Amino acid sequence: MLISFEGIDGCGKSTQISMLEEWCARKEIPAAVFREPGGTVLSEKIRDLLLDGRREMNPVTELLLFSAARSQLISEQVKPLLDAGRWVILDRFYDSTTAYQGFGRRSADLKEIDALNRLAAHNLEPDFTFYLKIGVEEASKRTSGREKDRMESSGEEFYRRVIRGFDQLSSRFPRFVTLDATQSPEAIHTQITTLLQEKPG
Repeated sequence: MLISFEGIDGCGKSTQISMLEEWCARKEIPAAVFREPGGTVLSEKIRDLLLDGRREMNPVTELLLFSAARSQLISEQVKPLLDAGRWVILDRFYDSTTAYQGFGRRSADLKEIDALNRLAAHNLEPDFTFYLKIGVEEASKRTSGREKDRMESSGEEFYRRVIRGFDQLSSRFPRFVTLDATQSPEAIHTQITTLLQEKPG
């Protein structure tokens, strides 16, 4: 099973992924967790470039680098693990590219980004995409005081466009499960694991 978590920075993805990883261990479900961009030596090097706040980057360059990191992760790690019957949990997947680089940066036409996403993902699609929805103001409160990387420093209007992107994606794809990220972590986790246990197979 391929599971992705999406949402703007501060929505609580890391907490939910950690709780799900622990739940899988208790259930003796073999699972692997990866972050995007990252997860391989090459993808982590690309991540360093993308998040370096000292660098100016063209929006198209950013789009292509995120996609390159994803392609390497999928081919080197994710596909082999799925083929071996393991669950794979992703901290972001190509929906972030659509929301951040498509809606947020407006780096390319959305149809072009869709095609690039399919290519970089080697035609993989998540079984579940858990979208932790939160407003810009609440997310800002949660992330205040911590050092921001290049993406996190993009401004409130940028993040409002990103949220609109995620909202559109969630209405477009049945695999999306939209969760109120202002709930307690335990309540969100229960909703996630209930859905996973109900899925056939």
